[in-house]
Parts: sequence; structure tokens; C-alpha cells
Amino acid sequence: QVQLVESGGGSVQAGGSLSISCAASGRTFSTYTMGWFRQAPGKEREFVAVISWRGKITYYADFVQGRFAISRDNAKNMVYLQMSTLKPEDTAVYYCAASSRPLVAGIIPPDGYAYWGQGTQVTVSS
Repeated sequence: QVQLVESGGGSVQAGGSLSISCAASGRTFSTYTMGWFRQAPGKEREFVAVISWRGKITYYADFVQGRFAISRDNAKNMVYLQMSTLKPEDTAVYYCAASSRPLVAGIIPPDGYAYWGQGTQVTVSS
């Protein structure tokens, strides 16, 4: 199993950058596909990015448009989301999630993630 704790959220101006992190515990961390999701008030939780077990494969939501980068360091049990050129519509609670399914046949839906962090707030002002 794995336990997840996000950190690094905050408030930034539009066009700015912010990096958030997910710290994981568990000896089998490297066997979990890791994803980032976000949820704005009144909206459904939506996919942001996902990374495979060894970090060789990544996928991003269309709205990312090259602005975000997901990465992981299995030796440190960490997953990161680096965000730049932030827009007000990026404002949301960002969640880290872990799935035991391999990233081999497209992205994994939300119910395919067994473990979720508590979320970290990202606010982008204009």
C-alpha cells in the first residue's frame, strides 16, 4: 500500500509558476502509477497528468498545453507537478493519487486509483 501527502500549494499571480509535491510512504512505491487530479468549486474532479512506474511514460490533459510537467523520484518516494504560465482557471485543489494498474493502455480513470492524498490548494489570481 501507499500513503500520500501533498504540499507546496499557494497563491500566485497569473503567468507565474508553482511546484507542488506528493510524498509517498510504502516499500512498493515504484510499482504504482502516479497521477495528479484537480477539482475546482462546483466542478467534477478532472485529470491533470499521470506518470508510469519508472517515469518513462507521461500523459497530460489537453488544457495543460505544455505548461505542466509531472516527474517522480522513486529513491525519494516523491512525485512532483511543476506548473508554469498559470491561469486563473487553474485554481483548484490538486490531488495526488496512486494506482496499482500499469500505464500501458492509456490513462487510468479516477476509480482506478486506490489511494489519494488530502489535496493542496492552488490559487491563481489575475
